[in-house]
Amino acid sequence: MSSHTPAPLGERPRHPVSRLQLQQAGTVCHQQVELFCGNPGRSDSPGAVGEVEKWLPRLHVLVVGPGLGRDEQLLASVKGILEAARARDLPVVIDADGLWLVARQPDLVRGYAKAVLTPNHVEFRRLREAVVRDDGGEDGEAVRGLSEALGGVTVLRKGERDLVSDGRQVLVCDQEGSLRRCGGQGDILAGSLGVLLHWALLAGPQKTNGSSPPLLAALGACALTRRCSLRAFQKHGRATTASDMVAELGPAFHELFES
Repeated sequence: MSSHTPAPLGERPRHPVSRLQLQQAGTVCHQQVELFCGNPGRSDSPGAVGEVEKWLPRLHVLVVGPGLGRDEQLLASVKGILEAARARDLPVVIDADGLWLVARQPDLVRGYAKAVLTPNHVEFRRLREAVVRDDGGEDGEAVRGLSEALGGVTVLRKGERDLVSDGRQVLVCDQEGSLRRCGGQGDILAGSLGVLLHWALLAGPQKTNGSSPPLLAALGACALTRRCSLRAFQKHGRATTASDMVAELGPAFHELFES
């Protein structure tokens, strides 16, 4: 299924989305990095999991991975935080080095329907090798197979065409994007997906035409990120940066979902 214009994600928020909200979505990963890494010794201290766990009741979604790193003590803390989030039924978006952890310990997310993984080509192959025991290609069936093997976890494989599956359906986002993929673009996707995931789960399948809310949230985040990159590239060309994309979040959201 190809989607050039994603369907609305159920009922929209009561108040129109503001640029500030979407900028916060795009920078949520940087706040996460500061939480884990901004204070040396904090992330690997014995009380790190408990300290972060205090924040969980205040969160709608947890985004884990961008800028995280692969320090073993830090990853042990992240494992505990993911377990605590799952125990609270908190939706999670896992990207970048968070996927490195999942490839090593797939049971962290296996069977958790409120988890969304956002691998690129390399990360996707690593997950396939760890979970399905083969690299299995990168087409829609391979994405569906990985999601199914993880018990219905939504998988968003980023690429020239973004492929999204919940183990049953496979959706394709092939909207036009930028001719330049800039550093930080994946962070914007992960942060925006966090917001859309919360909204879609609030709407529920009865307002998403029976489709999985995480599946449609992932498709919407792909479309939004591509539209931001296109708008930014039209203005800045090869000099486009992630900050230029963040500035386009509000207008891009309006074009896709409110016009």
